[in-house]
Amino acid sequence: MLFAGSDRDGVADGKITVAYRRWAEPRVVEGRVYRTNAGRIEIDSIREVNPDLIADTDADLTLADRRNAKDVRRRLRGDDTLPTFLIRFHLVEGPDPREELAAQSELSAADLADLRERLAQFDALSQHGPWTIETLRLIQTRPATRAGDLAASVGRQTAPFKLDVRKLKNLGLTYSLEVGYRLSPRGAAYLDAEGN
Repeated sequence: MLFAGSDRDGVADGKITVAYRRWAEPRVVEGRVYRTNAGRIEIDSIREVNPDLIADTDADLTLADRRNAKDVRRRLRGDDTLPTFLIRFHLVEGPDPREELAAQSELSAADLADLRERLAQFDALSQHGPWTIETLRLIQTRPATRAGDLAASVGRQTAPFKLDVRKLKNLGLTYSLEVGYRLSPRGAAYLDAEGN
């Protein structure tokens, strides 16, 4: 989930704990933690609501930092035939485990074995062949390069390429930048250990 403008600050401050989203289907799961542009949030609940039945007296309006029901409806994005979801969440304090993982510059034998196994699984399940090492090398040699340019350079479409890079990020091997990516210390250590 992304938060725009003052909403981002409100979520980061813990003031905003409710959001309304218009989606074809739920994009978040209750109990799961998500990284957002305002920090990590945990989803407390998600339910479909009828935006026409939101009342000015609903307590959720204040928690979403909305003036009234009309303000909620005005700010909804996307096709108005799609369902509207009311999402309650709270800010998760403390360091992000993925950031701590990515900062590791030394890998134990167990770390290396685990990474080899996970990357081999990604490669084996891929419909376009092995991609993990090639993608790590590409990011290492072309940091801060647009995802579309990286994808095109290896004959791939941008959207699936970005999904694959997210898998590497979840293992602490890459960082996302404003434009493109770069290897994390853990990613660099893995390539060094593998002789790549």
